[in-house]
Amino acid sequence: MQDQSIKTVATECTCLNLRKASRVITQLFDQALQPSGILANQFTLLAALSLAESVSITRLAQELVMDRTTLTRNLKPLERQGLIRIEPGQDQRVRVVSLTEKGQAALVKALPLWKQAQTKVIEELGQDRWQALLSNLSDTVSLLRES
Repeated sequence: MQDQSIKTVATECTCLNLRKASRVITQLFDQALQPSGILANQFTLLAALSLAESVSITRLAQELVMDRTTLTRNLKPLERQGLIRIEPGQDQRVRVVSLTEKGQAALVKALPLWKQAQTKVIEELGQDRWQALLSNLSDTVSLLRES
């Protein structure tokens, strides 16, 4: 016999429900981005690097709210494909990441596919719910980062 609190996990667990929603969105974007040859998580990394131009792995991990080890693991395939460059910083202990010309071209190729997926999400949710979702997610990240 299961405890009642265990039964409520599926409907009330914030982590479970956010992860389920995240997986659905990731699958939608992965499918849309498939012709570009990059995945949704790779697209977001390339976009972040395009905005940052050149950034330490530690700083990029902080910006993306990722564990440094996980970020490094996610950057390796991009480096192997020649989409990014990872070089020593002024301090030899620091690694600096930047987008290559090939990476910029991949991002440009993927952008219209991303826009299609983004438009689909907004249309399915409706503009008001989508705006509320972004606002709530931003507030959640801010609140929990501060604690």
